[in-house]
Amino acid sequence: MVRTCHQNGGRNMAENCSRRQPCDPRLKNGHVDVWCVSLDMEPSVLSGFHPMLSEDERRKASRFRFKNMKARYVAARGVLRSIIAAYLDARPGDLAFQYGRYGKPALAGAFSDAEITFNMSHSHGMALYAVSFGNAVGVDIEKIRSGMSFHRIAKRFLSPRESEILQRLPPDQVKNAFFTCWTRKEAYIKARGEGLSSLLSRFSVSLAPGDPPALIDHQPDPGEISRWSLTDLQIGAGYAAALAVEGHGLTVTKKKWDIAATPRDM
Repeated sequence: MVRTCHQNGGRNMAENCSRRQPCDPRLKNGHVDVWCVSLDMEPSVLSGFHPMLSEDERRKASRFRFKNMKARYVAARGVLRSIIAAYLDARPGDLAFQYGRYGKPALAGAFSDAEITFNMSHSHGMALYAVSFGNAVGVDIEKIRSGMSFHRIAKRFLSPRESEILQRLPPDQVKNAFFTCWTRKEAYIKARGEGLSSLLSRFSVSLAPGDPPALIDHQPDPGEISRWSLTDLQIGAGYAAALAVEGHGLTVTKKKWDIAATPRDM
């Protein structure tokens, strides 16, 4: 079970995403912080991020053909550096990152021994950052979209059990259930550091409306079911999001990142 705490007097995450609050670097064992960030930022904010980016990040930013995509990339990397630097009491520009085979991020260089684990996801201008102390985490956010062949996609990529559950749902519930399923699965895969194609059809998550988020079947290793906790993140209308955490009984705190309260020295 994962306990969820809301800042701003118990308000939901959709409200948290529209309010500013300071970055709290105090992170304890058994806690996961989830930061909600809009990547559509003012040019003055983006210009402050550029000096803290690595050469590799700057090269990647320069490859984007569309200005809005480049701006969101710079924002995503700048926010990641600012958030992690706050927990480490470090300068954002001093951080170095390394990536697993399938892109799971971790700290490198001088901070490679830090026990902070983190993951990020973004979709259509919204981003989530999950940060924990010693617990593997994965997070996923998806814009809920219509006009997709949900059952065909399910048969191709989801497990047979998930596809069957989706088939039994009323038509008006299929779209949301599909994205609920997808974000839960991708959050879990990202927490494990695996690629989407490696295990996607070999494990199942709950997806029917009203069913609590959970792994419900895992053919390669049934022990995984009791190892991980899944929770849905209420971002706001039009989005589905989920968090996967190694362990149980953790407290998830949803936060809003604030440019004014994070380290600005490069």
